[in-house]
Amino acid sequence: MSAADQSRRFLVHPAHDRGEGHVVAEAADFEEAALAFVERWSPAPDAEGDVRLIVCDCETGRTECFCIDLDRGEAAPCD
Repeated sequence: MSAADQSRRFLVHPAHDRGEGHVVAEAADFEEAALAFVERWSPAPDAEGDVRLIVCDCETGRTECFCIDLDRGEAAPCD
């Protein structure tokens, strides 16, 4: 199976605003979708320089939350 066959569509939005959501058309997993959203749409960070995102798999409806550290470009599950 090729990498293209493994990619999925995700709906991603900042945790504080569903209205700013966008579809990430090709990502292998939730974390990759979250990082792609930050790179493309540059959401505003909080006071600590982090962005909290809700990532929803468009096919299954499963959601996960990620906190992205913009200084380091790292993602971690929300607390």
